[in-house]
Amino acid sequence: MNDAPKRSPPEDFTAISAAAAGAILTIDLGAIRENYRRLTAQLGGVRSAGVVKADGYGVGAGHVAAALAREGCDVFFVALLGEGVALRKALGPGAAIFVLNGIPPGAEPDAVAADLSAVINSPEQLAAWRTAASRAGRKLPAAIQVDSGMSRLGMAPPDVERIGADPRTFEGIDIRMVMSHLACADEPDHPANERQRMAFERMRLLLPAAPASLANSSGIFLGQRFHYDLARPGAALYGINPTPSRPNPMLPVVRLQAKVIQTRMLEAGAGVGYGHTFHTTAPLAAATISFGYADGWHRRAASAAWFEGVRLPFLGRVSMDSIILDISALPPGRLRDGDLVELLGPSQSVDDAAGHAGTIGYEILTSLGPRFHREYVGG
Repeated sequence: MNDAPKRSPPEDFTAISAAAAGAILTIDLGAIRENYRRLTAQLGGVRSAGVVKADGYGVGAGHVAAALAREGCDVFFVALLGEGVALRKALGPGAAIFVLNGIPPGAEPDAVAADLSAVINSPEQLAAWRTAASRAGRKLPAAIQVDSGMSRLGMAPPDVERIGADPRTFEGIDIRMVMSHLACADEPDHPANERQRMAFERMRLLLPAAPASLANSSGIFLGQRFHYDLARPGAALYGINPTPSRPNPMLPVVRLQAKVIQTRMLEAGAGVGYGHTFHTTAPLAAATISFGYADGWHRRAASAAWFEGVRLPFLGRVSMDSIILDISALPPGRLRDGDLVELLGPSQSVDDAAGHAGTIGYEILTSLGPRFHREYVGG
């Protein structure tokens, strides 16, 4: 008999109540649906998939995919096999789910059982998927990805030439599309965009005829030549600007608010935070919020929070679970324990926060941790 004490299951932060949470993350599924409509309008009749990798860019792949399905989206992309299995459970049968990184060696039966489509990036992945089809006794769906110039994933031109010359290479494979990925689409004048498009044209002609897919979020705005048969927007769905040199055509999707846990008056000369990197020069009203880098907030991601449109600068360093704010711009007593201040929302976009950190909106969103109470609205 095993007398070892029973361990409690890990805490389910996704179900944490608003009262118990230190911060609230609100996700507007209606905005995601509207962004999808705007992107499909930009495509002028070309189909659009939904990229929901990294748990829907950190906001919840199952919720996002269900919202997109209501707009008629029936093709989804994830990065990892585990993401695909989880998404299949959330969506049920019917929708096509492609695994961008391909199927790990030996995991092909798991992909077949979940009715997932492999994105084949190498001759080795192609051979493994062909063997899986033989064992399954049926054709298995796949996309063939070619490397048109990003040097990240996909078959290099010599591989494409070699497999394209032997029709037996694709026995048992139901090729749903030939695809590639743009490296510089957010820079519309970058010469790599056209070079990649031409390389993609050359390589897909060497492969069996199939629908083509090249455009990511920013690629949609490069024009019709880049649209082909299916676009694969990701970041734009979540409100990140796909046209950084122009105003954002997308609606914001997330709002992040943190709770005030203490307010106080600091005396002149007080050191603030780790390392005392800030010292007050006069008496100053301060507040501490329940939010920090353990929540996925980069230490340089922003320099302020907002309350009722008033900017509240950060004081000192961001801590693991807290940040100290200068609230002297507010009337005395206006901000109290339990009030919410805004980190992302109308006063500061995801792209704004990324600019402070010297990073991109993708990293801000996908870094947001599990300790928030999450509210889904507009679905």
